[in-house]
Amino acid sequence: MRINKQIALAARPQDVIKVTDFALHEAKVPALEPGQYLIQNQYLSMDAGFRKWMNEGADDNYLSTMELGSPVQSMILGHVIESRNPDFPQGTVVMGRTFWECFSVAGTEDFVTRLEHDGSLPLNEYVSTMGPTGMTAYFGFFDVGQPKPGDEVLVSAAGGAVGSVVGQLAKIAGCRTVGITSSDDKCAWLIDTLGYDAAINYNAPEGLAAQIERELPNGFDIYFDNVGGGMLDVAMLHMKEYARLVLCGAISQYSKMDEPAAIYNMWEFIVKRATARGFMFTDYVEQYPGAIKEMGNWMREGKLKSVINTYKGIEQTPKAFCDMINGANRGKNIVEL
Repeated sequence: MRINKQIALAARPQDVIKVTDFALHEAKVPALEPGQYLIQNQYLSMDAGFRKWMNEGADDNYLSTMELGSPVQSMILGHVIESRNPDFPQGTVVMGRTFWECFSVAGTEDFVTRLEHDGSLPLNEYVSTMGPTGMTAYFGFFDVGQPKPGDEVLVSAAGGAVGSVVGQLAKIAGCRTVGITSSDDKCAWLIDTLGYDAAINYNAPEGLAAQIERELPNGFDIYFDNVGGGMLDVAMLHMKEYARLVLCGAISQYSKMDEPAAIYNMWEFIVKRATARGFMFTDYVEQYPGAIKEMGNWMREGKLKSVINTYKGIEQTPKAFCDMINGANRGKNIVEL
């Protein structure tokens, strides 16, 4: 009988999430039932959106509240090592939503997809730029944002996992791109490393609104929102006519679900004839192969850079997640098991 190491939710996170909100547990891996298969997880993806479902009463139409004492939900990448499901034979490489754990039992009802890994790019890219993060950026920007060459694009949390990819996709699409981040150092990194045309430090004394006005005097065509709250409200005052707002995340609000920030500037949508649309990357599962092929080509051509921070061992998972939520890193955080 295999022993499974898991990271469980030990306490409901409060204003600042801490590593002590999580605990390492061990459990026996159960025997497989018909239709199930056993995944040995190789990488865990740190995704900010899961923070929302750590709150009490966070159930919605997409996921249920995480239970105290239970493993934390996560996107994973691994290999099938045992199977009673002909669609997922032993040796299959998979990406899916299971938990922070070394082994995952999955079945027909779980969100798991097969991956075709040809070895031309490192496997860890498929839990980052070629995985959930990249698919979120790709479909949010191209399908929801509907970019056209010459569009002006504003991206919040531009130095994070999704934002760092979106800015590069915008440049590939022939757009002018402005990123919002938290420090002057990160602003310089966005421009010098990722190719953003300009960057805004929302903590600067000048203020967010004045900086948006300076960098985008005519407003933006696309706003890719990863933050929500007051930053979204300010951005709404700078829309061009027929602007498109891509509602991807709300990291400023995940610890404030009982008292979400108010949005005041909705009138702008009427007079600007603008649109705002939310999405989930799981909406596009059938289109993953085409997106992965295109993203892979851009990476091999040097048009798309991947920024990955790798933490080693399941015991480091709480730190990897907290560092990501608290903005300690640039790009994507993953855990290698």
